[in-house]
Amino acid sequence: MIGLTAYTGARIFDGETWHDDAALVVADGVVHSIGAAPADARHVPLDGGVLAPGLIDLQVNGGGGQLIGPGTTANDLGVICATHRAFGVTGLLPTLITDTAAVTDAVLAAGAEAARRQVPGFLGLHLEGPHLSLARKGAHDPALIRPIDEADLARLERARSALPHLLVTVDAETVTPEQIARLVRAGIVVSIGHSDASFEMTSAAIRMGASMATHLFNAMSQIGNRDPGVVGAALHHGSVWGGLIADGIHVHPATLRLALRAKTGPGRIFLVSDSMSQAGTDLRSFSLNGRTIYRQDGALRLGDGTLAGADLTLDAAVRYMHFKFGLELGECLRMASLYPAQAIGANGLGRLVPGAEADFVWLDSGLKPRVLPR
Repeated sequence: MIGLTAYTGARIFDGETWHDDAALVVADGVVHSIGAAPADARHVPLDGGVLAPGLIDLQVNGGGGQLIGPGTTANDLGVICATHRAFGVTGLLPTLITDTAAVTDAVLAAGAEAARRQVPGFLGLHLEGPHLSLARKGAHDPALIRPIDEADLARLERARSALPHLLVTVDAETVTPEQIARLVRAGIVVSIGHSDASFEMTSAAIRMGASMATHLFNAMSQIGNRDPGVVGAALHHGSVWGGLIADGIHVHPATLRLALRAKTGPGRIFLVSDSMSQAGTDLRSFSLNGRTIYRQDGALRLGDGTLAGADLTLDAAVRYMHFKFGLELGECLRMASLYPAQAIGANGLGRLVPGAEADFVWLDSGLKPRVLPR
């Protein structure tokens, strides 16, 4: 075993419980213990703040000036992962929104190469579309939205075998329960999003294994008095996890408060950034499928005002939830680490317990990531 390293001087959150006046002891990239620092350990003193599991972001369209799409390479995926690492994200799913079959194939190939290279932070891919509802298209190009067919199903099945994790967002109206069951059998996590489906349609998809809702409340049918819609199904069914963009723009705080009270478990609401290429840069605009996205007033929008991703990073979502929304810090951290890890079955992440990967982040008192001293 490589020698022990003990990090002291910060509060420690292990994913479930807080530890004060304790050391996080690691050895050979694995958590050894949380408690007293062994006498023979190398000591790394920290000046306050919090040690917590690394943040996990399941919806990242880009960063560092790179946007997932035509021409994306494994190197580009590495740039995106490294960009978000500066925001405390130690694992993420680069996300391709609706595009052509050829672009999808190319991005899947880049993802397979990133997996082979073991690019730090790369957990797999998220394909958001193209099998979505035109009525709830959001910023997705309607000309590229299309029904799923046998070639698409086979493509996804093949891709799953080359990736650590594969998440796909589909519409519960046009993608049948049987097709969803087939994807789930292949080990793919299926999320319902950009969907105008009824509560009954969504429930049928959930019974067949759909286990997530993409950016809850946005681009989906809302709760009605006679039809609870996709939102109602996601909150009602305990097996469903819900990604949420917590920036105070995409979801009103009162709506979010109601959702947190209403959500049945074990599935939980977790945080996503839905960031685009602007993350980690001073870009004021960029192109998406030939259309210009404008960055202004904390949001990303098309020229007609349609929201197009979010001007957000996951650490900023944690700060919003704790300092502005008022949620207890431990639960904010779970929403950004443990819950997304559980949602995709990455069970080795989101907790700092003996034997787990020593995947952690140091946050200052303002919950901004800091660089650990060597």
